[in-house]
Amino acid sequence: MARPDKAAAVAELTDKFRTSNAAVLTEYTGLSVAQLKTLRRSLGENAQYAVVKNTLTKIAANEAGITELDALFQGSTAAAFITGDPVESAKALRDFAKENPALVIKGGVLDGKALSAEEITKLADLESREVLLAKLAGAMKAKQSQTAALFQALPSKLVRTVEALRAKQAEQGGAE
Repeated sequence: MARPDKAAAVAELTDKFRTSNAAVLTEYTGLSVAQLKTLRRSLGENAQYAVVKNTLTKIAANEAGITELDALFQGSTAAAFITGDPVESAKALRDFAKENPALVIKGGVLDGKALSAEEITKLADLESREVLLAKLAGAMKAKQSQTAALFQALPSKLVRTVEALRAKQAEQGGAE
């Protein structure tokens, strides 16, 4: 029978897996407490970074319906549970790992889909949600402007053609 403290820890981790948009598993061996504190600060308020026990976390992930991460629960493991923009948190983890090679990104999960370390790096290379939405809005506005210019060009061209015909007719009428 499981001890109550372990059962509570599994329940808490299961809840985190279910309520998070994403989770990233890392290996933190060689990082000092001060470096881990800096990492937690760099992740901001949209993510919780915690050192986890492999066995309990594996059980919690399986209870949450995530079985693709089982191979990642080896060695020292810490998890970043992300509730906000996953791109922002992935960037923070990638940048911290560049400065501190002891932090190794093992993999993770995004909206129920397992991600490899390379896919998390690609996710970090994306622009933030706000920038992508702004680009989309700009593209839509540009298309609307092009459409408006096209519709405006047709009557303008018609008016210029009619004026040219009138001028030609007046010129021919004046010559006779």
